[in-house]
Amino acid sequence: MSGARLALTLCVTKAREGSGADLDALDLMFQQLRFQATTKRDPTAQQFLEEMEKFQQTIDNWEDPVSCAFVVLMAHGEEGLLKGEDGKMVKLDDLFEVLNNKNCRNLRAKPKVYIVQACRGEHRDLGETIGGDKVAIITKDNPQTVPTYTDTLHVYSTVEGYIAYRHDKEGSCFIQTLVDVLTERKGPILELLTEVTRRMAKAELIQEGRARKVNPEIQSTLRKQLYLQ
Repeated sequence: MSGARLALTLCVTKAREGSGADLDALDLMFQQLRFQATTKRDPTAQQFLEEMEKFQQTIDNWEDPVSCAFVVLMAHGEEGLLKGEDGKMVKLDDLFEVLNNKNCRNLRAKPKVYIVQACRGEHRDLGETIGGDKVAIITKDNPQTVPTYTDTLHVYSTVEGYIAYRHDKEGSCFIQTLVDVLTERKGPILELLTEVTRRMAKAELIQEGRARKVNPEIQSTLRKQLYLQ
């Protein structure tokens, strides 16, 4: 992490009370972790993609080496989709494509972390009472190329098919917990995200007078340990 650390936050605040608290927490986190961060509020569906493309151009035109990029996406959503300020949808996969190893030269083989605070469906988790075959693969040593989709970490605020929660004043449990862990603790990011999951799984959220449970989902193709501090 000796090179530049760049971050982009795209957040729809319209009809998303509490998102300002999340933006404030993220600003503090990026300052503490020494990221150069840019925030755009209330992007339309098209602007989500345009801002990602601008970010890619910024990274590829950066004069010094770039070590890592964070992208935070916050909006209403469905599985695989985010809703822009204009009510239109943009595909998450189209946003993720912009910074992959094929399309972003300066992030090739570098970690790309996506934080997604959005619903992924309509299901609500009420919680449950708690009551090895080995696979061998053959690899070649010292490959000269990297797959298109490696070195990427996707962190979703909820699992597929379920809604995400946000307090109208205190912000979202996911973003607030994420910021607390990443600023309070040191260690490889996957280990820290396990702590985020542990804390969120322990918490109970109250909606419509009923207790709800929620946990993030982490998808990783990182090839190396990523340390932010």
